[in-house]
Amino acid sequence: MSYLIKPENYKPILDLKQTELGIKQIKEFFQMNLSSELRLRRVTAPLFVLKGMGINDDLNGTERAVSFPIKDLGDAKAEVVHSLAKWKRLTLADYNIDEGYGIYTDMNAIRADEELGNLHSLYVDQWDWERVMTQEERNVEFLKEIVNRIYAAMVRTEYMVYEMFPQIKPWLPQKIHFIHSEELRQLYPDLDAKNREYEITKKYKSVFIIGIGGKLGDGKKHDGRAPDYDDYTTLGLNDLPGLNGDLLVWDDVLQRPLELSSMGIRVDKNALLKQLKEEGEEERLNLYFHKRLMDDTLPLSIGGGIGQSRLCMFYLRKAHIGEIQASIWPEEMRKECKENNIHLI
Repeated sequence: MSYLIKPENYKPILDLKQTELGIKQIKEFFQMNLSSELRLRRVTAPLFVLKGMGINDDLNGTERAVSFPIKDLGDAKAEVVHSLAKWKRLTLADYNIDEGYGIYTDMNAIRADEELGNLHSLYVDQWDWERVMTQEERNVEFLKEIVNRIYAAMVRTEYMVYEMFPQIKPWLPQKIHFIHSEELRQLYPDLDAKNREYEITKKYKSVFIIGIGGKLGDGKKHDGRAPDYDDYTTLGLNDLPGLNGDLLVWDDVLQRPLELSSMGIRVDKNALLKQLKEEGEEERLNLYFHKRLMDDTLPLSIGGGIGQSRLCMFYLRKAHIGEIQASIWPEEMRKECKENNIHLI
């Protein structure tokens, strides 16, 4: 079911030509800064992978991957990637990347099960990145250090946009606020997870919520995560999940939180076994990726994804992701957008 937020009296700050120029400059500037902050080199990524290898990202475990048969491989099925969470870790090993260094790439995906709206499209584009780390760095403080580096690149990029288009005033605070998902639950015990995100992001404007995927004090998860990439069961706060999280900023146009990045320290062998057992997914241990991890042929790593269109949407003060990227939308949504000065590409 599609859902459209229609900001009252919305009028785009930039015209179509300025918007396209802004998109180009933001993408070039931000990826250069991200690469410098985290010491990442660019690599080429696949649009699809073979089905049954355990390489594709399962997201929340319910989304269907777009698939097709390959004639020259006896009609073996390929899947369009959901993200490159596990592919990147394989690539770190194949490229023999040293500790403290990593890779980033342009990830393009098709997510046919998305609920279309201002923030969700069938087409997903993000910077997927992964960095080799040490055993000693497998802690919350290192996670925060990496988040701060990414956020610093975001703040610099917003200022670059302001220099290009002085009519777009910077919104982001200089520092991001960290909070654990259990602390957040206790702070707003009568709200569900999405409304807790709303309140904390509205208050601090930029927030990193730690601990996504594991059960909290009430036995519920803040949000879902596939059990075989982020380590969400290693102790973070009072024996609760703590080595991954989501980065959110307050979107003043839509008057709601905007998730720009999901990231975390990746599973080691112990965390993989524990999380697969908890989710009843132990059969995945027979897949290629999981065998590589259990055989110690993959490095310890931290990684994540940063939405390209969402980042541009935020910086350029747009009301709909369709003002940034070309995609397919319900005809009724196109009509409503036109009536509300939202110009879909």
